[in-house]
Amino acid sequence: MVHVLSSRVLVRPSDPERSREFYGSALGLEVYREFGTGPERGTVFFLGGGYLEVSGRSPEPPTTTLQLWLQVADAAAAHEELAARGVEILRPPVKEPWGLIEMWIADPDGHRIVLTEVPADHPLRYRPGI
Repeated sequence: MVHVLSSRVLVRPSDPERSREFYGSALGLEVYREFGTGPERGTVFFLGGGYLEVSGRSPEPPTTTLQLWLQVADAAAAHEELAARGVEILRPPVKEPWGLIEMWIADPDGHRIVLTEVPADHPLRYRPGI
């Protein structure tokens, strides 16, 4: 059995500074730590129960099979705030058949990010009899 002590998602953007600006300013993620110097430095952001590291550089387009899932308290408020900041909204908040409210955005390289609101009566929050 592998004993995992910590984890993070790694993003290799085409323009690291632009991506640091997106995740830090547009999304408002707090910085956990930075390493290295100059434009190629790495930045690790707090991501709820995990971390998001923006480091290195990649000329390749992002894979469509990896997406970020971020839970927010209020998807409608997040939609208004992010649209006002110029974030690319792929789809505004919609209540899905499975009961979650989801909206989709993209980072500067096109990585898809779902912002999810879990309603108070959803099984992810509320479990009768428990």
